[in-house]
Amino acid sequence: MRTATWGESMNRNVRLLRLPRLCNEPIDGFMDKAEKAVMMAAAAKKLEELFDVLQIDHKNDHNMRDTPRRVAKMFVEEVLHGRYSEPPAITEFENVDRYDQLIVTGPIEVRSMCAHHLMPIVGEAYIGILPSPDGKIIGLSKYDRIVDYFSSRLQIQEELVSQIGNYIMDMTKPRGLGIRISAVHMCKTHRGVRASGASRMVNSAFYGDMLSSPELKNEFVQECLSLERHVR
Repeated sequence: MRTATWGESMNRNVRLLRLPRLCNEPIDGFMDKAEKAVMMAAAAKKLEELFDVLQIDHKNDHNMRDTPRRVAKMFVEEVLHGRYSEPPAITEFENVDRYDQLIVTGPIEVRSMCAHHLMPIVGEAYIGILPSPDGKIIGLSKYDRIVDYFSSRLQIQEELVSQIGNYIMDMTKPRGLGIRISAVHMCKTHRGVRASGASRMVNSAFYGDMLSSPELKNEFVQECLSLERHVR
């Protein structure tokens, strides 16, 4: 295996000293495997300190012995990977038939983490697209990847729905767009008021013709409700 040169090591160290960004924003640039390994090792050390403060014997408890490393890896490579990795590639197709009617896809799994209490947010996203007849369309699976990418950060649902919508508008330029998320917040069901597990938050964001047309909004919402009924 090739050893990194002094210059490469210096560049990597400089990149690791990036200024902190908001919890649901990507860092400046993206991290390679070696940088992520350094971050995970540093995070594991801090988790050990946290367990020491909480008087948890992570060194001798057979259940906790490797937990700091596991949790650090989970945060960097899974829970927060949307901050450290490049966004998903968008595969475009020509809109040969100039299709311009509403397309709705969902439910798309939402797995995120609340920025306020670091508790899971679990639910479904629905996306409605009004393609431009002169534009392009993208593969349906890309919408799932986009939702996963922006969900994999510390989030609040109000900002998550807008991040997904803004990205799709910027990248694909549809005539209109609607995003709807329905999710359970475990910061509400597992702490504080300890609400019912059926308690959900629903919010939407609309763009272009979907924003200005009550008829299109209603059509989108009705399609979302129909899709929900099929999975419950």
